[in-house]
Amino acid sequence: MRHEFKRAAVWLGLASAIALVVLLIQPLLIIFAGFVFATLLDGGVRLLGRVLPIGRNWRLLIVCLLTLIFMIGTFVLTGVQVAEQVGQLRATLEAQAVQLTSWLTNQGLMPAPSDISGIARQAMSSVGRLTSWVGTAVGALTTMFMILVIGLFIAIDPHVYRRGLQWMIPEEKRDEFAITASRMGQTLRRLLFGRILGMIAEGVLTWLALMVGGVPMAMILGILSGILAFIPNIGAFISGALMIAVGFSAGVDTGIWAIATYVIVQTFDGYVLVPIVAKRTVDMPPALTLGAQILASALFGILGLALADPMTAMIKAALERRKEVAEEERDTEDAPA
Repeated sequence: MRHEFKRAAVWLGLASAIALVVLLIQPLLIIFAGFVFATLLDGGVRLLGRVLPIGRNWRLLIVCLLTLIFMIGTFVLTGVQVAEQVGQLRATLEAQAVQLTSWLTNQGLMPAPSDISGIARQAMSSVGRLTSWVGTAVGALTTMFMILVIGLFIAIDPHVYRRGLQWMIPEEKRDEFAITASRMGQTLRRLLFGRILGMIAEGVLTWLALMVGGVPMAMILGILSGILAFIPNIGAFISGALMIAVGFSAGVDTGIWAIATYVIVQTFDGYVLVPIVAKRTVDMPPALTLGAQILASALFGILGLALADPMTAMIKAALERRKEVAEEERDTEDAPA
């Protein structure tokens, strides 16, 4: 009876765990996002340690202060201009959507003229939510604050949390878990370092090119392009659509310049910057990245889409470590006594 009760308890516990994961997926994603942010801070601390031989807590304080100064300086220097451009961008995109749907209706590709405004509002609702990140969504701000706090607490003393996870693993598996966790953390740090370089490069290049070409709202488009560069493939498509729509709102020549800017920046990013960064960070196949983003966005929403790459990179690192262990065991079995 005790044996049967144990088996039943195992199956019941597994079913309960799956149900809890389904019910608590959003809080779990927030915790994972906090872990990703902590890894980002840890990467900055390690990088700063190469030039400043001081304690870890002091280096973490410097990284946090530099990040805070950058954020405050960006909002103070460009906040008013960005806020004005956000409203202009939304109005421009809505006008462009109405013109596009009108042209499609004239070509017989849209249902009826009476549905144009409704379709435009529905199509631009997601873009409106995307471009209204400056001062809306109290829930999103609360979530962001929780992610920052969790990440900061983990970055202050990561060894405590690493030991806590090891205590939850069977004793004979703890050493292997420590090695795997270390590999996953290293992979995640490299991935985030590459993403940040790509975001900065794409945002600055887009801003400068659009400003030279006289495209309206070049600053906000550059900021959005840099932010969306964190999500490969999908982010580039969205930023390109925004640039082209705003460019054609100012004229045909400006629209052609926006298209050329998008093609040149994405070509430089895809064929020059990404290969160079991938050699030093994490080289993930584009199809694997896109497939993971589609699945994560369908299962977990926008937060899952943003965290798809870190999840995939960590799973990839764990599977590679498992392959190494299997090969070592096979070599040990094949070796002569």
